[in-house]
Amino acid sequence: MSDDAAPWLIVGLGNPGAEYAGNRHNIGFMVVDLLAERMRGKFKAHKARAQVVEGRMGPPGPANRRVVLAKPMSFMNLSGGPVTALRDFYKVPVERIVAVHDELDIDYPTLRLKLGGGDNGHNGLKSMTKSMGPEYHRVRCGIGRPPGRMQVADFVLKDFSSTERKELGWFVDRAADAVECLVAEGLERAQSAYNS
Repeated sequence: MSDDAAPWLIVGLGNPGAEYAGNRHNIGFMVVDLLAERMRGKFKAHKARAQVVEGRMGPPGPANRRVVLAKPMSFMNLSGGPVTALRDFYKVPVERIVAVHDELDIDYPTLRLKLGGGDNGHNGLKSMTKSMGPEYHRVRCGIGRPPGRMQVADFVLKDFSSTERKELGWFVDRAADAVECLVAEGLERAQSAYNS
């Protein structure tokens, strides 16, 4: 299979289970859920310990791409295992892997896209990088820093505040648009359109 025929693998990072669904740490899941809805796909269990949707993304014509949307069903800090298994199963080159995740060092609701880099203490990225190196794309969804003395772990495992929820739908929608732009038009175009 030539690289051109290989699909893109869009990974939403989060924790499985209803009790985590609204957490800041789960914004990656929220974004891939919306992308699946746009593609009219339903998540199905995959043997790689993940939920996946296979389909196409982008406008008709040459920019239309095969994609696999994935939600690892391990906990966040073990995301690398399922992602690597999916990469191998679908024969995806690492530069066609996109991690959608929460980012403490960016204010809410700000997006930044990049290729490669460190994990910035993010356990999902740490696990992915350990499994396959850092050269995958990231769609970083800013959640800001915890207020006062709140521990980072407590902050990311809390639901978005009522004030934040007013903008959450818009933010998730924008992040999904950014993923679609990245896949169809490339990183530079997506960065100039969505990095704020």
